[in-house]
Amino acid sequence: MQYNYTNNSNFANSYKYIKMANSKHAHIRYNILDNCFRRKSFDFDTLHKYLNEKIAEIFPGEGVSVKTLRDDIKLFRNKKNGFGAPLPSGRKYKYENSEFSIAKRPLLENEKYLIESAQHLLERFENHPKYDKLSEALIRFQDGEESEDKTSILFYDHNEEYRGINLLKPIYHAIKNKKVLQIKYKAFHSTKIFNYEFHPYALKQYNRRWFVFGYNKTENSNYWIIPLDERLNEFKILEDVNYIKSKINWFDYFRSMVGVTNNNSDKEKIILKFYNGREKYFKSKPFFPDYEEFFEEEKYDQIWFESIINKELVQQILSYGSDIEVLEPNSLRIELSEHAKKLKDYY
Repeated sequence: MQYNYTNNSNFANSYKYIKMANSKHAHIRYNILDNCFRRKSFDFDTLHKYLNEKIAEIFPGEGVSVKTLRDDIKLFRNKKNGFGAPLPSGRKYKYENSEFSIAKRPLLENEKYLIESAQHLLERFENHPKYDKLSEALIRFQDGEESEDKTSILFYDHNEEYRGINLLKPIYHAIKNKKVLQIKYKAFHSTKIFNYEFHPYALKQYNRRWFVFGYNKTENSNYWIIPLDERLNEFKILEDVNYIKSKINWFDYFRSMVGVTNNNSDKEKIILKFYNGREKYFKSKPFFPDYEEFFEEEKYDQIWFESIINKELVQQILSYGSDIEVLEPNSLRIELSEHAKKLKDYY
């Protein structure tokens, strides 16, 4: 199906705004500038230099002109067709209201058009395995934007207090561009800050939190895990340090366990028995994707898989309460029994 946008007045209006932001990294610029204006006061030359440095981290060798930056600032200030940001005139650039963010503003007309166009484009790939996830992401942007009362339709199970999502994009680009990071890390309930030379390889989400895996050269560990949250105090790119490529098959690595904790133990065969029909719930949303069913008719309520035994596996089993029993291995049965005894003492 083809779409004729040339006779559409919305397209004409949107095109005007798109032309104003004539760059492939316009929205990346907007996010960088939004962060700058919230943090501190910049003069124009410093802002221009900083913006180009950040763009170059994602698109090596690229940047924007003085004119483009001036146009961006006009767009931020524009109350009718822009973000209406509280950015006063003058030689210094900083929001008058530090709580303001363009992320809290409704979509601009050109942004709505781009999302609708992307949805039309994705319809060509509706049989592609990744189509549903991409389509869902676009719907999230539109939710609450179209209706006059801004009423949301979609409600997601997410962690409102989780701030680590802001770290996901720069860490992702560091992995993609094979950049070495200088990490400052401070554990919960600790006063000591650790400094690591870190070579990032993979990102994994578990329990609504992101983790980055890589080689910690400072500790000489190939399987180092860093959670993307407030414990990661600071990081910067080490431009003059050679990136060491990973020899690990991360796909196989993650499929050998539940969650993110690898305690360097061997995989074991785990057999679980469900009660009250809960095996149906597990099979519709398994916490271990590579599980197998038994062929014996009398074992319809049992499944098995091979996995490393770690704390995340134990937590998933405990989440089923009394509707699950560990049949094998015996070491895991004993561990669950100890948890049951502690719970009995509590109650």
